[in-house]
Amino acid sequence: MSVRDRAFRRYTGPVTPRRWRFLVLWRYARREIFVSRRVTALYALSFAPILAAAVIIYLRHNLPALESMQISVTDLVPVDGTFFLVLLRIQGLFAFLLTAFVGPGLVSPDLANNGLPLYLCRPFSRGEYVLGKLSALVVLTSSMTWVPLLLLVAIQIGLEPGWLAAHAGLPWGLFAGSWIAILLLALLALALSAWIKWQMLAGAMTVASILVANGVAEFVNGIFHTRWGDVLSPGKLVFGLWERLLLPGAQSLLNVPTLVAWLALGAFGALCLLVLHVKLRAYEVVR
Repeated sequence: MSVRDRAFRRYTGPVTPRRWRFLVLWRYARREIFVSRRVTALYALSFAPILAAAVIIYLRHNLPALESMQISVTDLVPVDGTFFLVLLRIQGLFAFLLTAFVGPGLVSPDLANNGLPLYLCRPFSRGEYVLGKLSALVVLTSSMTWVPLLLLVAIQIGLEPGWLAAHAGLPWGLFAGSWIAILLLALLALALSAWIKWQMLAGAMTVASILVANGVAEFVNGIFHTRWGDVLSPGKLVFGLWERLLLPGAQSLLNVPTLVAWLALGAFGALCLLVLHVKLRAYEVVR
C-alpha cells in the first residue's frame, strides 16, 4: 500500500492516567541503567555486605552452626544500632557511586542533543519530567539501602522477638536516614547533569562536589575556629543525622544542632531544584 493511500487513524489504545504519566519516563530510564556492565557489576557487589550481615544474624541464633565452626557467640559482631549504622554507611557509599555513574546519563543526553522539546511537546510538564527521571534513581538506590536493611531488621526480629523493644527507633532511623541520602544524591546528580550537559564530567562533578564541600567545611572550621562550617558539607550532615537517628544517646561527629542540619540539607535540595528549574526548558535562547 502506498503512503498516500494511508489515512490518519487516531490512537485507540490504553492511555496512562495523568497522575502516573511520569512513570513512562521511569520505565524507559530503567532500561538504560543496566546497559553498562560496570553498573551491573557494582549493583550486584552492593548486596555482598547485606548477605554477610544476614549470615552474622543467622549465626548468632544458631548455636550448632557456631559449635561446628568452633566460633563463640561473643566473637560475632553484636546486632545493634552500631551494626546497622555501619551497614547504612556502606550501602550509602554504593548508592553514591551508582548515582554518580547513572544519574548524569538520565538528563545530559536529552539536553546535549536538544531532545527536551520532544518530551515537553507531549503531555509532560517539567515537574513530571524531573519526577520521572528522579524516580529511576530513587528506585535503584532504595533497593540497595532501606529495603534490604529493613529486611535484615525483620529477620532479626523473627529470630529474636524481644530485640525490637530495645531498638524501637531503629527501623524508622534506617528508613528516614536512607531517604535523606537518596533524595540528596538524586537531586544533586540531576542538577549537575542539567548544568554541565557532558555526561562524564557531570558524573565526576557529582563525586567531587561532595568531597570538595567536605574539605571546604573543614577549612572554614579550622580558619575561623568555629563549628558552623559543617553546614557547608552535605556528606557530613547526612552522616551526622544517621548517627543521631540510629544512636540517639551517642556522641555525634556533627557539630551543629539537628534542626540546623535538616534546614541545611533542605537548602541544598532547594538549590538543586532551582538549577533544574532554570536549565530544563523546552527552548534555548542562543546569543
